[in-house]
Amino acid sequence: MSIAALVVAAGRGIRAGGDGPKQYRHIGGEPMLTRTLRALLDHPAVTLVQPVIHPTDGALYEEASAWIVDQRLHSPVFGGETRQASVRAGLDALISHNPEKVLIHDGARPFPGTALIERVISAVAPGRAAFPALPVVDTLWRTRDAVVQTDSKRDGLWRAQTPQGFRFAEIHAAHAAADPQATDDIAVIRTAGHQAHVVMGDETNFKITTPADFTRAETHLRSIMDVRTGNGFDVHAFAPGNSVTLCGITVPHDRSLKGHSDADVGLHSLTDAIFGALAEGDIGQWFPPSDPEWKGAASHIFLEKAVERAAARGFRISHLDCTLICETPKIGPHAEAMRAEVARITRVDPGRISIKATTSERLGFTGRGEGIAAMATATLVSG
Repeated sequence: MSIAALVVAAGRGIRAGGDGPKQYRHIGGEPMLTRTLRALLDHPAVTLVQPVIHPTDGALYEEASAWIVDQRLHSPVFGGETRQASVRAGLDALISHNPEKVLIHDGARPFPGTALIERVISAVAPGRAAFPALPVVDTLWRTRDAVVQTDSKRDGLWRAQTPQGFRFAEIHAAHAAADPQATDDIAVIRTAGHQAHVVMGDETNFKITTPADFTRAETHLRSIMDVRTGNGFDVHAFAPGNSVTLCGITVPHDRSLKGHSDADVGLHSLTDAIFGALAEGDIGQWFPPSDPEWKGAASHIFLEKAVERAAARGFRISHLDCTLICETPKIGPHAEAMRAEVARITRVDPGRISIKATTSERLGFTGRGEGIAAMATATLVSG
């Protein structure tokens, strides 16, 4: 089954204040829209995500999407003058993919959990749309000029959220015939004669509309402990020379390591481990070996970038572990210096840095003395 997610992010968000569209303002160190897109990509059943943006927001979107490395995230399409026009543009962009189901989600709701998304997907059926909502529990009053007139019954009233789920063919046809001023996709599908069912929403899936909502979002993020683990592995072959650079330390040796940069397998593996924990690709994507800028570069530059990205995403490095695999040179005499250097580069307490070494018992390319390998693990914690 193919399930597309359509993220509507073409609005201006004037009520939120600030200098630009609210969906690109940062919460927890990254653009709100980045969090929204990633939340949908986190659900394994979502096969593609189609953003819809304002025609003037191309540069802002490029910045927001640069944080995500996922082939399921498709290039954005431009929205129209109304929400209905923007949704239609997104649905039209999905025609060639012909998904069975589609989720339509507000770009300003950055916290839809996977369980909530699953409830919506599971409830969609032929002739039946689904959306998350919360029951109204507060007493409701009608007023005129701030004077109470009468109370309103709250029985059967729900506060709608997104993502709203549909059979793609049904919602596409419904929007093709819809009033251009329609503001709600559930209303559009019901006008077309289909049912809509409610599934339980989530209080954390709130829409960011006002300045106070940004404060609420920051508070929500601080209440969540997100623990990430990433792994890195790197290999470099020996070449003529008189020293090798390992974990930032120059170690005398009868050969050097061959590579586009300084071939520091230790720092390379640590860098990849951090990028892996962030799900932001690998060192080759950030620093392509085809780019002459990185010819002979010191590898601390790569590790510093990974540390910078972790901080920008609201993570701190809890622990780094690196194992160097080689027959020679001997790592033990230099391990403490390497540990101190990695701590300096990453600004992490040395007690959270582990540098160790092993041999491959003279097996394989490391055993034959053809090169050095390194494997690393990084643990990141939000907050």
